[in-house]
Amino acid sequence: MTYVVDASVALKWVIPEALSDRAARLLDDGEPMVAPEMLLVEAANALWRKTARREISSREAERALDLLSESGLDLRPAAPLVGRALDLARTLEHPVYDCVYLALAERERATLVSADARLVALASHRRLRIPAVDLARL
Repeated sequence: MTYVVDASVALKWVIPEALSDRAARLLDDGEPMVAPEMLLVEAANALWRKTARREISSREAERALDLLSESGLDLRPAAPLVGRALDLARTLEHPVYDCVYLALAERERATLVSADARLVALASHRRLRIPAVDLARL
């Protein structure tokens, strides 16, 4: 089985947070994992916010980003997914950047894994039926 993971999951691999243990198990189970390349941008933004709130140091943020880059996650180009993501965003009334993950899961016939319960619920929309799992339920 192939998993599409979003930044909410990947960040838990490199920054201790709630559900980091479940994210680590997912990483350790050896199943193929893919994500759109924009995951690194989203992760970097979240790390910047954590440094701005003084939750982590700049050095910790840099190390976390390095670890994500070295995680073995198969990053796919986002550009080919944007048209479908826009269509999904209109259908679901949800931001395009999240719908890129849905578009990738749909294209790859993969299961989306996210810590964003709303995104997981949207994946099961009657017109999509993209397999999705809330990280909290793994």
